[in-house]
Amino acid sequence: MKVILLEKIENLGSLGDMVDVKPGFARNYLLPQGLATEATEANVARFEERRAELEQKQAEVLAEATARGEKLAGLVMTIAANAGSEGRLFGSVTAQDIATLITDAGVPVERKEVRIHDGAIRSLGEHTVTLHLHADVNVEITVNVTAE
Repeated sequence: MKVILLEKIENLGSLGDMVDVKPGFARNYLLPQGLATEATEANVARFEERRAELEQKQAEVLAEATARGEKLAGLVMTIAANAGSEGRLFGSVTAQDIATLITDAGVPVERKEVRIHDGAIRSLGEHTVTLHLHADVNVEITVNVTAE
């Protein structure tokens, strides 16, 4: 199924690209989320009329993500968790825990923007976590997990 992308999507394309995707991906994700539209002649003409507006909106989103990334670059967060004598946690530190901690520190971050490399954190120590703020903006922070 051919679609026109209305914003940049990682591993797929940029604003205005006409890409061929599987019908289920378009029908279940791209179209309902407003990330793409079908590539009919009428939709292509409508997109060309709105191209400047969409590019400006995309630039604003990128500028906002870059500003948030500059605030978060090199950030070190400390989380206290219940742990056993061997350094293993009773439970885990999840992406939601990290997003909540960063948001409480003053920079809004959603759970889906937090990328923990090895799944949930289950041991004490320093762990590197990537914040995926935009398709072009990734920031690495350090999360220090200490025993309560």
